[in-house]
Amino acid sequence: MGISASDTVSLSQACDNLSELAEQVKAGAEKIITKNGESYVALIDAQRLDYYHQLEREHIQLLLTDEATKELDDVAAGQVKDARMVINALRRRRGA
Repeated sequence: MGISASDTVSLSQACDNLSELAEQVKAGAEKIITKNGESYVALIDAQRLDYYHQLEREHIQLLLTDEATKELDDVAAGQVKDARMVINALRRRRGA
């Protein structure tokens, strides 16, 4: 869904018409509130915000799952190093 000119409201207009804007948002619209001609904040329905947060959490979970799968593939392929050996090598380098 794109943002149209009618979805953009100045901060002063938003202050004057907050109740009306809230009703429009509750009905499904999203509003971009501008300050000094630049995008400032968005006014969206609280349930839609919850939905966006859920999508973000799911996206993070998918990224973590993908990363874990890649790491398990490395382990299965034998592409691993012993952590103690790596730590000891780093300590030796720092001490040298």
